[in-house]
Amino acid sequence: MGYYKLFGLEKEPFSTSPDPYFFYHSLNHETVLKRLEINIRLRRGLNLIFGDVGIGKTTLCRILAQSFEQEPNFIFHIVLDPSFKTEYQFLSNLVRIFKIQPNFNSTLDYKEAIERFLFNAGVQENKTIVLLIDEGQKTTLENLELLRTLLNYETNDYKLLQLILMSQVELIPRLKRVRNFIDRACFKYTINPLDERETNELIEFRLRQAGYAAKRSLFSEGAIKLIYEYTMGYPRKIAMLCHDALRETAMQEKTLIEAADIEKLMSSNKIVDTSVEVGFSAG
Repeated sequence: MGYYKLFGLEKEPFSTSPDPYFFYHSLNHETVLKRLEINIRLRRGLNLIFGDVGIGKTTLCRILAQSFEQEPNFIFHIVLDPSFKTEYQFLSNLVRIFKIQPNFNSTLDYKEAIERFLFNAGVQENKTIVLLIDEGQKTTLENLELLRTLLNYETNDYKLLQLILMSQVELIPRLKRVRNFIDRACFKYTINPLDERETNELIEFRLRQAGYAAKRSLFSEGAIKLIYEYTMGYPRKIAMLCHDALRETAMQEKTLIEAADIEKLMSSNKIVDTSVEVGFSAG
């Protein structure tokens, strides 16, 4: 019997790809999305969002950008990997994604071209330019200084660039070395793992999104408890463990995953501790 047919599914429920369709909105994630939307609309400038690996930062980037798709005055640019070695490389990338054509190509020329672009877009065309940087922990100290410079571009009423930096907490010490950088943030927040109730809700949500329609859950209460204990509430780890559990259960042609199944699965899989070091709460 096929995997999907056995469980009554239409698609894979526990993929680890950043698909907004399968994204469970925990209280933490919903708080971040709402606050970021408000700050973008008010053009407040810098937002710092922290969270460990597998907490859902990349998917948050996509969901946030999608939420403004029907509003043409909001222009989102996403940098998925900011590991540029020099300021010039970073500026070259920004010039490219902003679709700017400067007269020359020196570092100063690029900065002046970006400033003109942001002024024209933000003041003359009344557009809001949003730069969303994922994997912010890869940003060098030199390029953090560049971002601080870009945040200086403003009118009397608002910032011309809306900057959202999504990062692991290891970036915090580097940020503190850049004068006044953290102080400029209108919103600082650390996304923490799910609790046991949210872990259960995430699993059920993903199953329903994948087409599961039966009243009985595929996972027993005992299985959910162990999944939470083993994954510590990290969404990516939950998805990986649930996927493995479904696969192993399908091979046995069973339709209920119990605690013993999770125990057996975990006896051959080592879970790495990725607990979050809390750097900021809502601010």
